[in-house]
Amino acid sequence: MDRRDFLKTSLAATAALAGSAILGGTFAHAATAAKSRNGGKMKILVITGSPRKNGNSNTLAEHFIRGAKEAGHEIVRFDAAFKNVHPCIACNKCGMNDECVFKDDFEFVRKHISDADMVVFATPMYYFGISAQIKAVIDRFYAINASIHVPKKAALLMTYANTAASDAKPILSHYEVLLNYLGWSDAGRVIAPGVWPAGAVNHTKYPEQAYRLGRSL
Repeated sequence: MDRRDFLKTSLAATAALAGSAILGGTFAHAATAAKSRNGGKMKILVITGSPRKNGNSNTLAEHFIRGAKEAGHEIVRFDAAFKNVHPCIACNKCGMNDECVFKDDFEFVRKHISDADMVVFATPMYYFGISAQIKAVIDRFYAINASIHVPKKAALLMTYANTAASDAKPILSHYEVLLNYLGWSDAGRVIAPGVWPAGAVNHTKYPEQAYRLGRSL
């Protein structure tokens, strides 16, 4: 698939989803559809990007997961920093909807993301962007592009050392553009500024916010 065909595919998918999942009014519809399929239980894929096992964004992920489990949802977790995910090399062998040339841990994501009702991204800010580990996973979405262009819910859990709200804008913009392209709806965000050393987030309100987000689904 060349760039012209890629753009045609992308625009067609976006047009088909316009006015549906990317609009706030469809959030309830998507949630209702998920509940009707699974008797109220959703399958949630949580993708983390921190290489620190006790890192602040991983702490938010753990609290979110606890809340979501208490709400009765099925959780599948993928810790990108501890897996082998080769960066996309733009070979286009997959044609945006086929097997990738790399057979690595991304196969786990491929297996679980298509039938997931919700995808949660948990990342620290690294040099004003998402971590390279989680970015590698997102870039590999290219190979499953067609299968994930369906209504899903999503959430963002993000931590960063700085305190200026403007510093969070690059990651928030990336998240919003990604959801807009895929036709997914935002179910919530927990943005935790001013946390740097591992464990710093434990002394803030943000773990409780992450728990309540998961519990409210």
